[in-house]
Amino acid sequence: MNDASRHPQATGAGAGAPIPSTAVPSLPAGEFAWHRLIGVDELEVGRVTTVTVGHESLCVTRTEAGFGCLANACPHQGGPLGEGSIEGGWLRCPWHGYDYSPHDGTPPPPFDDAPAAYRTEIRPDGVYVALPVASTRPRTVSDQLVETMTSWGVEWVFGMVGHSNLGFADALRQAEADGSLQFIGVRHEGAASFAATAYGKLTGELAACFAIAGPGSTNLLTGLYDAKMDRAPVLAVSGQVPSSVRGRGAFQDTDLSAVFADVSRYSATVQAGSNAAELMNLACKTALVERDVAHLVLPDEVQVLAATQDASPAGSPLGRTGSRRIAPPADALEQALDVLSAATRPMIIVGHGARSGIDDIVALAEALDAPVATTFKGKGLVADQHPLSCGVLGRSGTPIASWFMNEADVLVTFGVSFANHTGIASYKPIVQVDFDPMALGRFHAVTVPLLADVGTGARALADALADRTAPGAAATEVAERWAIWQVEKQRRRADDRGSGLNSAVVFEALSRLVPADAIMPVDVGNHAYSFGRYFEPCGQTVLMSGYLGTIGFAFPAAMGCWAATRCAPDADGARWEGRKVVSVSGDGGFGQYAMELTTAVKYRMDITHVLLNNGELGKISKEQRAAELDVWQTSLRNPSFAEFADLCGAMGRQVTAPSELDAALSDALSHPGPALVEVMTDPLLV
Repeated sequence: MNDASRHPQATGAGAGAPIPSTAVPSLPAGEFAWHRLIGVDELEVGRVTTVTVGHESLCVTRTEAGFGCLANACPHQGGPLGEGSIEGGWLRCPWHGYDYSPHDGTPPPPFDDAPAAYRTEIRPDGVYVALPVASTRPRTVSDQLVETMTSWGVEWVFGMVGHSNLGFADALRQAEADGSLQFIGVRHEGAASFAATAYGKLTGELAACFAIAGPGSTNLLTGLYDAKMDRAPVLAVSGQVPSSVRGRGAFQDTDLSAVFADVSRYSATVQAGSNAAELMNLACKTALVERDVAHLVLPDEVQVLAATQDASPAGSPLGRTGSRRIAPPADALEQALDVLSAATRPMIIVGHGARSGIDDIVALAEALDAPVATTFKGKGLVADQHPLSCGVLGRSGTPIASWFMNEADVLVTFGVSFANHTGIASYKPIVQVDFDPMALGRFHAVTVPLLADVGTGARALADALADRTAPGAAATEVAERWAIWQVEKQRRRADDRGSGLNSAVVFEALSRLVPADAIMPVDVGNHAYSFGRYFEPCGQTVLMSGYLGTIGFAFPAAMGCWAATRCAPDADGARWEGRKVVSVSGDGGFGQYAMELTTAVKYRMDITHVLLNNGELGKISKEQRAAELDVWQTSLRNPSFAEFADLCGAMGRQVTAPSELDAALSDALSHPGPALVEVMTDPLLV
């Protein structure tokens, strides 16, 4: 029987006020064991405390009549009785004032709902309680979901544990204890989604992000939109308020299906009676096949339901997916060959979507004697030291790439979106190779749209052109253009206004010192444009927030990349184990998720972060000047980020002069854990 009027005075306070029972609870009916709660002198008369025994949370009381021990959840709404108080001899729930006997849990009449009460016993070394022997942990719906996602290759989960996802969190805990996955607890859910997204961008495989209902899940959205726009697979799992209060204005009650409708390719709520394994199968398959976001909503009470005897076993990708190595149609291939056979100055442009087939694409370039440029998102896919490499094309690019595009008589693109930042000349003959039919001719018609896996398409073109005799002059021309650009870069490195290092100096040093196999997440801002122009990759893998262009990406992405360095090879056989992670940001970007540095320290992540600190949102200042506006509200009040890193338990180094740069970077790169190099830079010399 429940009612809001549970105070003793409401039932006749004064001479007729009820007296709480002091009856001794019975011993548990089945198998039980005695456990020490507290010392006799640890709790004063009239006080209440909480004690945890194993997984059992208990409310321990002491009155003039002795010690009592109750289950720590009020039968009304689960209020923590151990945080309550003794008033008039009654134990009062801190949430709604419901009253219970502190000894056997019975409420004042006429009420009859009561928390479980346990027999206590005072011994020489303290107060003991008799508790039923815990039963074996049952397999739950959450276990079934976790088993399925690990079968699909999910080895890493990034997120925050909270009140509406505790059942699923316990299944994750069990899986981690069994060695089938690893969990990274972050400081902000946005960092969790960026980390999982970066993992997907790098490997093409699935990682998961995990949050509570309401604000925890809405915090995931920016990172998930980044995944969606850059075609990265990611799995998101949201706790949800209990179904009994859903839609009734409960605390943190939001319509997560509606919230995630735009960002997710697949979203479903796991209900009581749902085929949980099948829903997780569909989520994982959709994320991997569509290279998109999949999302599951887990109501609080469903997470802890026991998996029924006839429940489906954990799912897996076995028999669920086929090869994505799509060969180009014969007629389209013939059209492409006609265009290429007539060309005298072909050029190849590769984007981020060409990552899986880059070796075949470079082989085609060598067969055609064609210079190769990358989009900004594709930077590093072809080393700048390759004789045919022209660097980056577009706003963040080199004059080498733009010169060759202007001279080309046909462009062959692989995994390129044709975004306006890239600046591909739409008026030239174009052979576009992409696995996604919607990407072909997306913004304008192309000469030959070739639907194929990029590597398979490149091999087909190379095989068909095997008898072609290439002129062999492209490498000489490329070298000439590089020589001109190197002289210009040297001039820029010499610029010094006395207001900090210039970006050309910073990225020249990084080009020399960063390991050739490093993974480099790069943030958004002026430093990113400078990175595109001045950093000369020699094998590094570069990641960025491409089409969403969200500031703050780099450091949480570095956490996801670090996770990939501790995993088995991905589906394409790429090995990431042991590779250094070197992330780059400005002060504005790092400030978005600066506290995740403590996460990196907690998990001993081997990440070197290079922070270009110019004291402002430099890119926005530049845009205001370009628009002939006053520079307004772009200045930043920064701490010493190097000292901040030290306080967090990482290595911190600050650089104020070019002569200090090499030593600071070398120290950070050799440090076996999180390290931050703060470079004080000139906001105008980019």
